[in-house]
Amino acid sequence: MKSHNKIDRSSRISRRDFIGGATGAAAAFTVVPRYVLGRAGHTPPSEMVNIAVIGTGGQGIHNIKALFGHADAQVIAICDVNEESDYSRFYYGGTAGSKPALQLIERRYADRKAAGEYKGCASYVDFRKMLEKEKAIDAVLVATPDHMHAVATMAAIKNGKHVYCEKPLTHSVYEARRIAEAAREAKVATQMGNHGHSGEGIRLTVEWIRDGAIGDVREVHSWSHTGDGWADGRTARPKERQPVPSGLDWDLWLGPAKHRPYHIAYAPYNWRGWWDFGTGAHGDMACHNLDPAFWALDLGHPVSVEASSSRINSETTPLASILHWQFAARKNMPPVKVTWYGGGLMPPRPDELEPGRQLTGGGNGILFIGDKGKIMCPGWGGNPRIIPETKMKAYKTPAKTLPRSNGHHRDWIDACKGGKPASSNFDYAGPMTEVILLGNVALRTGKKLSWDGANMKATNAPEADKYIRPEYHNGWTL
Repeated sequence: MKSHNKIDRSSRISRRDFIGGATGAAAAFTVVPRYVLGRAGHTPPSEMVNIAVIGTGGQGIHNIKALFGHADAQVIAICDVNEESDYSRFYYGGTAGSKPALQLIERRYADRKAAGEYKGCASYVDFRKMLEKEKAIDAVLVATPDHMHAVATMAAIKNGKHVYCEKPLTHSVYEARRIAEAAREAKVATQMGNHGHSGEGIRLTVEWIRDGAIGDVREVHSWSHTGDGWADGRTARPKERQPVPSGLDWDLWLGPAKHRPYHIAYAPYNWRGWWDFGTGAHGDMACHNLDPAFWALDLGHPVSVEASSSRINSETTPLASILHWQFAARKNMPPVKVTWYGGGLMPPRPDELEPGRQLTGGGNGILFIGDKGKIMCPGWGGNPRIIPETKMKAYKTPAKTLPRSNGHHRDWIDACKGGKPASSNFDYAGPMTEVILLGNVALRTGKKLSWDGANMKATNAPEADKYIRPEYHNGWTL
């Protein structure tokens, strides 16, 4: 950390102010020799960001491992309603839950603990109790199922903690608006877990489009093959009852969702395919794959959204869907139509694509259609290519004008310590999440919605309100 102040042994500033705190202000601090605060080569306690992780399933453990790569951040508390589950049949592999997460953390910090630099990791089942008792927490990482994102994130914000939340930021349009507002008011450092936003590819895409590489963009197509196996193809709740697994607090897992008996069809993994818990294929992947469009084209509120899908029902998300958002002209950019293809559906093959060549990214990607050409990119904000390749080779790429990232978690940690805001902070991620989740409202109403974004209203469909702002149950509030 840099200091522009001379050593003043009479000055005083709390560790909370140093990290940034709820005000984000760290105007001055006392410089203390490193040997007083920590061993040579180790981060002094005053520079350490103490992080709590809410949700230690597969993605939670993935995030924990990412945090291990930063010497000035450490996990001091975890919370999960589940002790342990087998994830071996999923892409995460191994086991996940509070037990394996705690073992992983304790192993990682064993040397620090032996040296007296780490007090150990506390483990909780209820994050509200964790936030109440663990006063040393500076920041919180949320990696729960979608339906718990907002309540966990809001609890952290209200306690003055910086927050990193997995995508999608929330489970509903209303929650996304409220979370972004609360974070802005509290002045906490935030980041959504769409890690491609911190990559080089998305920056190149934005720079090329702003350079006019393909002229005015009037259409965007994006896709993901995910979602077709979620909920095991079910269209109704299981009728058979199963015992709640040992070590799982089912009532806390349900959180604000209406109570239902436990079944393995819901947890630990297939919750994404159930409306009460997940947001479907595009809720899972559009925050990654559509991200370049939101950034490059300054997409705000759409004027309308409509959807079509495989068979729709009140319980589970469709196996495949197509969503259309229409955006009005913005600044010096013309109107643009954005289309999402989920569950393995794909856009029409561009005429410019050479024989034998496929749309880049395979099952995940984005295609920009401009007046003067087309750009395609893999999913997760991957590297762009103008098509055909002859045009790509002829294009003189512009100077790099956007700030580059030091890494998705790194940028958030720096923001927690008073640095510049992370690039996918909630002021950016919140509005994007609103638009993406509005697609689910169109799916569930079965209507083309005329959208009043400022007031969060489908002006031609009052029945959409219950999907824009779903009810909370079991005593939970935002």
